Amino acid sequence: MSTTSEAAAPGPSPRSAIHRQALSISLALAPFGVAFGIAAQRAGLSTWAAMGYSSLVFTGGTQFAAISTLATGGGVLAAVTAGVLLALRSLAFGIAMAPDLAGPWWRRALEAHLMIDESTAVGSAQHERHWRRYGYLCAGIGVFVVWNLTTFLGCVAFSDADSLVHDLGIDATIPAAFLALVWPRLGTANARVIALAGALIAFGLVPIAPAGVPIIAAAVAVLLDGRIARWA
Repeated sequence: MSTTSEAAAPGPSPRSAIHRQALSISLALAPFGVAFGIAAQRAGLSTWAAMGYSSLVFTGGTQFAAISTLATGGGVLAAVTAGVLLALRSLAFGIAMAPDLAGPWWRRALEAHLMIDESTAVGSAQHERHWRRYGYLCAGIGVFVVWNLTTFLGCVAFSDADSLVHDLGIDATIPAAFLALVWPRLGTANARVIALAGALIAFGLVPIAPAGVPIIAAAVAVLLDGRIARWA
């Protein structure tokens, strides 16, 4: 028969589990960081510009969308618009994590810079407020460090190696990286239909629209959200 003290004994600390989750998810994104560095170089960005982008913007898929727009001849406005449209999902992350990131405004502003899919996933997986914030910060900081280091590696190691990029098929990792970042968000039929509609809009406009416009126009597909279930 358990004593009262035994029954009330706290469970094991989730600290180690959080560290493992943060480390694994950070290392998993390393190839994508390298791919972004390569993509930034091929789009004409300097190493410092690419590093500034990865450290100040720090949004993964948003960065790829903007760089892809620039690489295909789109203007800065089109690149920024494409990036902003993808970054809007962070609003939902902010609403989910806001109760766990309480504190002075300056601290919340700094912590909000780490508001990405991975940090939100690790944080929201915890059951207590303290550990939710801890998981969010561990994953966010881990990804930030790895992402910036691998962006630098992609810029420096492959800046003058076009033949190596093609020979090893590294150029294929750039669109593959973007798809890998998008794929986990296609878990529902609603999301898959919206993604397919957006792809069809973009592909249909590529032959006739200026560079960058197809990506922006594809956002019209989000108007289907909520209508698909009613049609089914």
